[in-house]
Amino acid sequence: MIKKRSRSEVRAKKHRRLRNKLAGTTECPRLTVFRSNNHVYAQIIDDSVAKTLVAASTNEEDVKKAVEKTNNIDAAAYVGKVIAERATANGIKEVVFDRSGFVYQGKVKALAEAAREAGLEF
Repeated sequence: MIKKRSRSEVRAKKHRRLRNKLAGTTECPRLTVFRSNNHVYAQIIDDSVAKTLVAASTNEEDVKKAVEKTNNIDAAAYVGKVIAERATANGIKEVVFDRSGFVYQGKVKALAEAAREAGLEF
């Protein structure tokens, strides 16, 4: 009998494979995305010192006020814009994009494109 793996197991395995290839440095940190059923989270991480440099999510009060719902494409795009603004304020211009095993479509794609439009390069 064939046992089908759950989506979360498949995503976790993809994420492990991706993380073997991606690493954020001081010059070019890693922009990682996580989406849950209710929120979208983004962090810019310097893996050489294991430190989060910038973070944004739909769980923050100012972001919640700016968007109507916290689990749709518009909210993800707004988080992408916010993280790019915070990154440029901290002097970060170029990042490596880590989609965390999620398919590059929908919320993940909207966040990435909004971050690019707001000034991040990846």
